[in-house]
Amino acid sequence: MSKILVIDDQKSIRNTLHEILEYEKHEVSLAATGPEGLELFAAHKFDIVLCDIKMPGMDGMEVLQHLMEKSNDTPVIMISGHGNIDTAVEAIKKGAYDFIEKPLDLNRLLVTIRNAVERKDLVTETRVLRKKVAKTFDMVGESPAITAVKEMIDKVAPTDARVLITGSNGTGKELVARWLHEKSRRADQPFVEVNCAAIPSELIESELFGHEKGAFTSAVKQRKGKFEQANGGTLFLDEIGDMSLAAQAKVLRALQENVISRVGSDKDIKVDVRVLAATNKNLQDEIKAGAFREDLYHRLSVILIHVPGLNERKEDIPLLTEHFNRLISEELGLAQHSFDDSAIKALQELSWTGNIREFRNVIERLLILCNDTITAKEVKAYATPVW
Repeated sequence: MSKILVIDDQKSIRNTLHEILEYEKHEVSLAATGPEGLELFAAHKFDIVLCDIKMPGMDGMEVLQHLMEKSNDTPVIMISGHGNIDTAVEAIKKGAYDFIEKPLDLNRLLVTIRNAVERKDLVTETRVLRKKVAKTFDMVGESPAITAVKEMIDKVAPTDARVLITGSNGTGKELVARWLHEKSRRADQPFVEVNCAAIPSELIESELFGHEKGAFTSAVKQRKGKFEQANGGTLFLDEIGDMSLAAQAKVLRALQENVISRVGSDKDIKVDVRVLAATNKNLQDEIKAGAFREDLYHRLSVILIHVPGLNERKEDIPLLTEHFNRLISEELGLAQHSFDDSAIKALQELSWTGNIREFRNVIERLLILCNDTITAKEVKAYATPVW
């Protein structure tokens, strides 16, 4: 059942819609004028609004504009007996979900309402999921080292500058890449990640640039690569230091010319992709060893962001403990534990060679194996267990 607001100056139309929609198990509120409709909308939460265009005083287009300013998530279906194509186009441009002419085709109206409800539910679900994802990828910490990284992200994200993210394994390089995307103008477009270390060198070109059917033995159909999948959005090349020299040459061309070609094709495909890269290697050393192209390095490193290891920001451990305590408890369906001061101090005294990834694993282990209050004794027993 949905809550529907009907705004129409014709009493017969209001009553007809009221009867039909209530028969379909919807809850209906009626308004005879634009101002009355806006007042009801402000006072109550509606799933859909049906609004006439031609009304005395404030017409439907003005009402639509006010509704969009208040809540552009609520689908507004415009109805009119004096409509034409231009009116319909104008209404859609201003944010209306759909436009239906009078006399109303009730079957079409009911289908449109059903579709509008499904769209609203999908928008709500997407927002909830985005909040969950954002919560999962929180960048936790207030130390000078992590604050500098956050400030750099805020400066760089709105631009299309390429960024090379460096740091040890487990420091959160992917997290930095995701926030660069989320705070960019491309946030509503795809974020595509490629782990260059996990793909065999003979398949990396196909993975990045796609292939044509028959390009090689197992190419049974045409396939888009990651560059095409990320078109309009962000491509994150994780562990770029492990990419083969042959693939590096093709990536360099893609960055220079904004074009790629699939394996087995000589056709150029234009792409609009922001490339972010990350590595745990010293690429300067890799260049000297002949394992990484210097020209590609300079293309990728317009901005350099170094992610500090946990040993460089141990003052963040109390906040990280609280964060993972809450997050992991929710994920596993456990009650949150408390960490006494001795436990926090013990965590700060450990050497975190695995960084945030190792730290999260230790907190999860403690939450599963320990009682409600975790002490230094338990940290020492379970943080670095000897089996």
